[in-house]
Amino acid sequence: MSDAHPETTHPEGWSYDTTAVQSSIPRGLGQTIGFPIHAAAAFQFDTLEEAQSEFQLNSGLSYARLQNPTVRALEDRITALEGGSATVAVASGQAATLTTILSVCRAGDHVVSASSLFGGTTGMLNNILPLMGITATLVENTADAVQAAMQENTRLVWAEMISNPAGDVADIRVFADIAHEWGALLAIDNTCGGVGFLCRPLEHGADIVTQSLTKWAGGHGSVLGGAVTVGAGHNLTRNPVYTDGGDSSILNVRGDAALAWRQRWFGAHQLGMTLAPHSAFLIAQGLETLALRLSRESETALGLARWLDSHPKVGKVSYPGLAGHPHHHLAQRYLRRGAGAVMTFEVPDPSAFLARVRVLRIAPNLGDVRTLVVHPWTTTHGRVPETARYAAGVTPTTIRMSVGVEALEDLKADIEQAL
Repeated sequence: MSDAHPETTHPEGWSYDTTAVQSSIPRGLGQTIGFPIHAAAAFQFDTLEEAQSEFQLNSGLSYARLQNPTVRALEDRITALEGGSATVAVASGQAATLTTILSVCRAGDHVVSASSLFGGTTGMLNNILPLMGITATLVENTADAVQAAMQENTRLVWAEMISNPAGDVADIRVFADIAHEWGALLAIDNTCGGVGFLCRPLEHGADIVTQSLTKWAGGHGSVLGGAVTVGAGHNLTRNPVYTDGGDSSILNVRGDAALAWRQRWFGAHQLGMTLAPHSAFLIAQGLETLALRLSRESETALGLARWLDSHPKVGKVSYPGLAGHPHHHLAQRYLRRGAGAVMTFEVPDPSAFLARVRVLRIAPNLGDVRTLVVHPWTTTHGRVPETARYAAGVTPTTIRMSVGVEALEDLKADIEQAL
């Protein structure tokens, strides 16, 4: 894949790998060499005036729903890895998605989204947002389709960096130009991009990056979490959420920090989708080995995809690292260190195949050190309308696989005997 993008993501000029293990840990006598867990619900003040100031500004520590030192350190690390300006960590990837959308939309507003999506996101766009008066149009993952769906009240364009499960790759720069032309923002779900390891969408024009930290950030299937990271330089002047109110508008009061402030205000302050400090600790530890894991997983995934693509008992294989994938050229443009660890392939009898696997494990997760497989038609996308399932790249014979760190030959042998 292309390696033409900057390698530094930290003020010290550190590489991704070094930033992932060194950032947000203070130096000095008696300091820990990892993240300490701050198990606290509230924090003390010396005076009434200090408490009043903190509750007005929310810049320090007051109540753990808003800020916690362990969670804050994780947020700072994610900000550095994504090349952003601020991050809010929340309780799950779904919480991060809701935070992102509600931070820029209100009743009467509109979202345009690529239809190749995680089933939970499709459900939120189709079932939850209409209850709040927000409409969504799901379209093919192409510039023409996105442009045709834009409306005067469109506030957000949404796409997955590498879609789950089809492996479509978002053309970030083009989507950003379309969104900005209409006064909207571009949000990219970078879950399969591995917290900036494969791609940093903010470098290519995205305004917001959201992701599930449950996946590659945690990396061991042991914790739930999500994050929203905002970049710098976004234009909010055409969004009434930020401009209504004149001198007292959010944009006038908060300035360049308005978008980041509203993310925290919605996700943590108002909705209370708070990430627990112990969860933040586990995710921070996972980030320290993400580069090693995802490098190995992407390499193994490419080997498996090539092997499956020529296997006589396997149908269509979808993996953006394959030259025949329709978004292979976009993978080469945006993905710096491989095409990721997720693919789909079709087998004649999914039930029989899954019943026979011995190394692969059947589980509805991604980004684990173990290779996980699932039948999306009946599980992750089972409640999505049939037309939307097909639009997301899911058929009745599709198997989704998230490749782990096991030996390539062991995975091949298990798939072979299961077929």
